[in-house]
Amino acid sequence: MTGRAATVALVGADGHGRWHRREIARLQRAGRVRLVGVCDVKPVRDEPDAPLPAGVPCVTDYRELLATTRPDVVVVCTPPHTHLEIAVAAARAGADVLLEKPPVMDLAEHAELRRVLAETGRVCQVNFQALGSAALARLTAAIASGRLGRVTRIAAVGAWQRPDSYYRRAPWAGRRWLAGRRVIDGALVNPFAHAVMQCLAVAEAAGPPPSVIELEVERYRARPIEVDDTAVLRLRAEGAPPVVVAVTLCGDDVVPGEVMVDTDRGRAVLWYTADRLRLPGEPDARVVPGRTSLLENLLAHRRDPGVQLLAGLDRTVVFTAVAQEVAGAGVPPLIPQAYHRVVTDAGERTVTVPGVSRMLRCAAERHALLGELGVPWAAPAHRATVRTGGTGPVDVADLRGKGVSTQA
Repeated sequence: MTGRAATVALVGADGHGRWHRREIARLQRAGRVRLVGVCDVKPVRDEPDAPLPAGVPCVTDYRELLATTRPDVVVVCTPPHTHLEIAVAAARAGADVLLEKPPVMDLAEHAELRRVLAETGRVCQVNFQALGSAALARLTAAIASGRLGRVTRIAAVGAWQRPDSYYRRAPWAGRRWLAGRRVIDGALVNPFAHAVMQCLAVAEAAGPPPSVIELEVERYRARPIEVDDTAVLRLRAEGAPPVVVAVTLCGDDVVPGEVMVDTDRGRAVLWYTADRLRLPGEPDARVVPGRTSLLENLLAHRRDPGVQLLAGLDRTVVFTAVAQEVAGAGVPPLIPQAYHRVVTDAGERTVTVPGVSRMLRCAAERHALLGELGVPWAAPAHRATVRTGGTGPVDVADLRGKGVSTQA
């Protein structure tokens, strides 16, 4: 797999797909890849920062794309409920896959994709970009080496704001079902998926991934949507440090994203959106520059299988377990309007919940659910015991449909 640029096809070229087009264009200018085709159900605009080279076909059926271009790598940036179907087809067409997060809907789909990859000899990288962070690598190396002592617990907190238009960005946004099919969206598994995955990466550095997880999740919504815009997740497993993730898209004070790791030597804090890190004993946080592109990492693995994938499918199994339970937990309860504050700016309406950022930081600090903190609008948590191995396959033949929406 040396001596020529890898051929790449992109399925889902609009929405977040434009980010992938920019990354592919950067690597094409460096002679590392060659874009051979894109697929989208809508017309693809040729934009200055996301160009389509002359002669590159744009089709509406990903199967036509695979058959006519026979790419080395397929980048999949489509709604999560379409990921399994397309990734399986790409692997069976002989391509390695870069798959947007969340990778699949549940553990059965995860097991099926893993089986197909083993059968075809292909690999799948999941686009958790923050796993390429040099700051995260420095933190996990310090943990794995024992330099920080034993990790006692891990927590993340994030508080963002999203206007109503965020939930109009795609037909599946804010939904649990679409056209008779389960879809997956919500604060935990979409915008804050990186917060969850960063915590899981830290836990992985402290010991092997658990096979049985006790999961508790509180999910809430301040809008008439079907998924969570505010949530607290707590994971416990024998022999592993407990994890809490407390997040909202209705923050009254913005918290970009922090991962707090308590150890025998003190607390480490990773500001994962800014690649800033403070280890125990260090007086100040500092930027740890550098992020490895996961597409570049996949290309390096293709050239030399000794190069480890930073976000291979197997590394995401616990995240998929979380996504499975979040998707199956039902419509979250509404936060009563008495606790809302609505702001309209330039025609954009944003709902915030006064005090919620402080509540979530408290939940992260205390490793508590909001109900345990006496939050007046808290509701009972969804609880489950999840086994991350031994799941059965799903019938890919049931996952029909040529056209796929493209906004991820």
